[in-house]
Amino acid sequence: MIKAFNAEKKLEKRFATLNEKLRRTLNRINRRYMLAHPLSELLGTIVIAVLLWFGGVLILENHSSINAAEFIYYLVIFYSIINPAKDLSKAGYSVQKGLASLERVDKILKAENTLSEPTLPKEITSFNERIDFKNVNFRYQTDWVLQDINLTIPKGKTVALVGQSGAGKSTLVDLLPRFYDVTEGEILIDGINIKELNTKDIRSLMGNVNQEAILFNDTFFNNIAFGVENATLEQVMEAAKIANAHDFIMATENGYETTIGDRGSKLSGGQRQRISIARAILKNPPILILDEATSALDTESEKMVQEAIEKLMMNRTTLVIAHRLSTIKRADEICVMSEGKIVERGKHDELIALNGYYKRLYDMQSF
Repeated sequence: MIKAFNAEKKLEKRFATLNEKLRRTLNRINRRYMLAHPLSELLGTIVIAVLLWFGGVLILENHSSINAAEFIYYLVIFYSIINPAKDLSKAGYSVQKGLASLERVDKILKAENTLSEPTLPKEITSFNERIDFKNVNFRYQTDWVLQDINLTIPKGKTVALVGQSGAGKSTLVDLLPRFYDVTEGEILIDGINIKELNTKDIRSLMGNVNQEAILFNDTFFNNIAFGVENATLEQVMEAAKIANAHDFIMATENGYETTIGDRGSKLSGGQRQRISIARAILKNPPILILDEATSALDTESEKMVQEAIEKLMMNRTTLVIAHRLSTIKRADEICVMSEGKIVERGKHDELIALNGYYKRLYDMQSF
């Protein structure tokens, strides 16, 4: 990016300015720190010499209230105190350094988790009926991001969310696994408010496939088996086959034991997304959340990923966010969102007939 915009000189200048500022600051700190020891030694020696000279003069002239033996004893005690005094000054420096770190560490340790777990949580081990969003309103700070959301997702049905960027689609799906708490209203799973359930139990029912596949610098096997304890190679391979990922995994040097690089940097966009889908397939969740899972792919990759997604969605309750409307034509219900509200809902043909928001979005994507 720097080369593309011919910004080398600008960045060099910025780096040189910061570097010089850092150099001056570190030099000033280190100069004081390095001078502390020899300076304290010098001052201590000068003080001892002055005391020795002054005390010696007083004793030799018989003007002192102490004798020579007591004076030497006094000098020994005084000299013994100098080293602890120097160490104390060094400790002061270390304390200041530690306090600066403590302030930053404290900010993390004292940060409150806004999502409170219920004291007596209700148990939920399976999903049997439906998900309900009832009068849901949500805001991050001051402005409302979602307003008056009422939505029912029956078990086994697919509900799609469409709308322009910033309409609140991703926020709505983030409320279901309780990444955030609703500001007003409630979300129910089988009639139980999710605030009355453990977040771990809620999330165990769900599988996520995001627009940007979040992968780890680990092997294919460990990335696919990430959400499942004690997964076998056979299970991982089966999930990869369903996700159309098995062939390209086997074409790599070490197969399922090949490391994919940081965030999957050794893979193409379509391959990363298929690994992400294989991970969701292996978890086998009853509720599936797809957040624009194909929007960042080329046509060929999209076709393969779409096939994998269709296999994943079979017999599952699915909440889909889609920008490409061709991928959600067969959804049981399509909700069109605008400025945090659901403005239209229905099946594809019904929404086309309405000739409203959805029709405009569909026409924009048609050749």
